[in-house]
Amino acid sequence: MDLAIFKKIGLSDKEVSVYLSLLENGASSVRNLAAISNLNRGTAYDILKKLQEAGLVSFFHKDTKQQFVAEDPDKILKLMAVREDEFKKAEEKIIKLIPELKSLQEKGGDKPTTKFYEGRAGVKFILDDILLSIKGQADKNYYVYSAAGVREDVYGAYPDFNKKRIKNGIKANTISLSEGGGTYGMDERKWLKTEKAGAGNMTYILIYADKCAFISRDSRGNPVGVIIENKMIYETQKILFLQLWKLLK
Repeated sequence: MDLAIFKKIGLSDKEVSVYLSLLENGASSVRNLAAISNLNRGTAYDILKKLQEAGLVSFFHKDTKQQFVAEDPDKILKLMAVREDEFKKAEEKIIKLIPELKSLQEKGGDKPTTKFYEGRAGVKFILDDILLSIKGQADKNYYVYSAAGVREDVYGAYPDFNKKRIKNGIKANTISLSEGGGTYGMDERKWLKTEKAGAGNMTYILIYADKCAFISRDSRGNPVGVIIENKMIYETQKILFLQLWKLLK
């Protein structure tokens, strides 16, 4: 039985264990259930209370003692419906709260914020941030300095990135700092001739939505990335990029 699915509806491993023990053994006292589940009585009782609140466990009295019994497994579907409704309500509240949160963020906008990411999962996070940050903007352009080696990490971390970029109407201008690279749709590419000897040590730079991201490799050859959030830094990098773009054929 795949028990991982229970975590998706908010049940802990111990709560699942107690519920399954009740299903298998029938009505039990706290003492017996604690022994079956290898828990102390206090923990077992707390878990039973939580399962009662979730509608998965009920109790009755027998000879002045409480006996707990598992509700029909169909109740799990009802619990899922309740949790889904709670999630939707929470989502609605968060959506209303986002403008206020953004205003708090903007108060510190004059101070550059730096975030560090590791591995291909970190590279994918940066690329997802590009899609998310530009998606709702009027200006759907961003700018890239592409470098060999790191380019492989970028494409490998997010093979369908360009497909999603195009779907969202996001345009890219890319200056390749080394040979290779091509266009995929809604993008242009120019090449800047650099020394081949240093091609493997260059950084992949993305300039977008008041942010600049830098992707490179650490001393062990693993991809690492940094996002700097600051409008002034973004505008400076954008101007330098566009001036160089005009000079390249």
